[in-house]
Amino acid sequence: MADLIEVTVGAIGRAHGIRGDVTIDVRTDEPERRFAEGSTLTATDREGRRRPLTVEDVRWHSGRLLVTFAEVADRSAAEALRGAELSVQVPADEVPTDEGEYYDRQLVGLLALTTEGDEIGRVTHVVHLPEQDLLAIDADGTERLVPFVLDLVPTVDLTAGTLSVRPIPGLLDDQAEVAGGQS
Repeated sequence: MADLIEVTVGAIGRAHGIRGDVTIDVRTDEPERRFAEGSTLTATDREGRRRPLTVEDVRWHSGRLLVTFAEVADRSAAEALRGAELSVQVPADEVPTDEGEYYDRQLVGLLALTTEGDEIGRVTHVVHLPEQDLLAIDADGTERLVPFVLDLVPTVDLTAGTLSVRPIPGLLDDQAEVAGGQS
């Protein structure tokens, strides 16, 4: 059996309704897989307390994932879980099924190079925003946030342990060059 690692797949948001449903801040590209009925997730609250939760029902409502956990009986119990991080155990060698998709753990630690081959720094973490993900890169002690989109990050080479970043003005330096001189 392969080694297992724990990955974060979401966070519990506000309660929805009176029966204990909760909204989920999804942090996985595979919510249908990670939040499948009958799956067990680990909830870690802000104090670090952990407890298993079993998915009883899952559905989308107005663009939000709603989940009912077997262990959450009512709105009060759901509200008590607000802010808890949800994680699952996955095989360490598991990879996404779609080409061009990566798990955070595959990206963290990669050496970021410009498309010309100059070293920028190492990816320290992935910031998940509603619009897009950002790669946080430690560039000699300064954090640079790079939108993780194909136009700016054209290649990811897991075998070589690198990714390339198109160095547009203002992305990797503190000030963008002003076209036509001073402003």
